[in-house]
Amino acid sequence: MTTFLLVHGAWHNGQIWNRVVPLLESAGHRVLSPSLTGYGQKAQLLSPEVGLGTHVDGVAGLIESERLDDVVLVGHSYAGMVISGVANRFPERIAQLVFLDAMVPEDGESAVDVLPVTKQLIDVAVDGWRVPPMPELPPPLGLFGVTDPDDVAWLRSTLSDHPVRCLQEPVWLGNPAARTIPRTHIHCLEGTPAGITRRPVPAGERVRELPTGHDCMITMPVELTRLLLEVAA
Repeated sequence: MTTFLLVHGAWHNGQIWNRVVPLLESAGHRVLSPSLTGYGQKAQLLSPEVGLGTHVDGVAGLIESERLDDVVLVGHSYAGMVISGVANRFPERIAQLVFLDAMVPEDGESAVDVLPVTKQLIDVAVDGWRVPPMPELPPPLGLFGVTDPDDVAWLRSTLSDHPVRCLQEPVWLGNPAARTIPRTHIHCLEGTPAGITRRPVPAGERVRELPTGHDCMITMPVELTRLLLEVAA
């Protein structure tokens, strides 16, 4: 049995994995898909003080409290920042890192450094600290790459604002042991908005692709699960 810890991206919450969790569990694995501070059942904790460090602490605390080891740690989108910070803290507990259409930072970088287009989001933040969810765009962009009307309606009902501090705080990656954790990058190939670019994947790190939009756990849950099981094998 493998333990999967699935970490959602900005604006989303743990429900985003609802189609993937039962597929992994039916294959005999343990799956945790928490909502980060400020989202889902923790929405009441959203504040200007919530930042990247808050989210790293939250996931690291879950690993400690649940006594998790040999974890396949999956980060979607912004959560590439989060899982990088967690791996730096507990490299001995992480078996695999999976960057799911995710930000991949270097030591000392913020989300703005990794993806400079996010600076535009900060500039239009409500009350100076709340970044509203991205708007729905015409297909194939849709809402985070989701275009089915029923799925779009459900997804929209789950979204909430994202604190500016999450985009501005740097992640610290000074633990050399973290660089020895095997890494897989899953890229979603369709509906990439203007200004979104990917850094080259370092040699020796595995790359997989899905022919769908950003929120692939909604649009291609079976195919995504297959890739995650491949990583764990």
